[in-house]
Amino acid sequence: MQTGALRRNAAVASLAVLILFTGGCKKEVVAPPPANIPAPPPPPAARPTVTLRASQTFIQKGESVSLNWSSTNATELNLAPGPGRVAPEGATRVTPGESTTYTITASGPGGTADHSVRITVAAPPPPPPAPRPTATIEELFRANVLDAFYDFDSAEIRPDARDALARTAEFLRTHRDIKLSVEGHCDERGSTEYNLALGVRRAEAARQFLIALGVGPERLEPVSWGKERPFCTEGSEDCWQKNRRAHFVMAR
Repeated sequence: MQTGALRRNAAVASLAVLILFTGGCKKEVVAPPPANIPAPPPPPAARPTVTLRASQTFIQKGESVSLNWSSTNATELNLAPGPGRVAPEGATRVTPGESTTYTITASGPGGTADHSVRITVAAPPPPPPAPRPTATIEELFRANVLDAFYDFDSAEIRPDARDALARTAEFLRTHRDIKLSVEGHCDERGSTEYNLALGVRRAEAARQFLIALGVGPERLEPVSWGKERPFCTEGSEDCWQKNRRAHFVMAR
């Protein structure tokens, strides 16, 4: 009886040890690493801005002008014609020999931007003609007082019109006794009433330009003819361009 009991106790003890050994050898479950989450993309680079200003936009030949500029979000600036690469903010003086458009271009990670300013240089007056008995003030007037032409449906002074008006102003400053009628003309398109109003704007724009160049306002009388007195009567763009003008008539 004692021997059977001892065997049973030994079997129970062996089973307990086996259970403990099996439980202690169980592998620990390791959690998988977290998935890689991509970083958000960087915000887009800001687009550059640039501004160019001139101390004067109308000068006499030989005079200088100060150009000033400023920019944002730019890594490189270039001014042309002239010094080329410049600082993000600064100024320089230029002495253009003729009417010139200056352009500054800013570039950076966000792209490019540019800004321009045009300097109109008044041409020197032509040398006086050789004295001759038949020379008249009317001939000098026709040779030096030039019409200013406009784009369709516009009263804005174009670059070529600025040059023509600068020469006209130089002549008028030399002959201070001359008075003018400043006539605004239009092409045939549009109503009579609309073109009369457009002619007023064109005549006044030319008049104000001459005043800015030193011609006394009391010497300039604006008048509009609209489309009533065409210089050319063909139905073509070339002909219409000839009719879109500010024309000058010497007052008696």
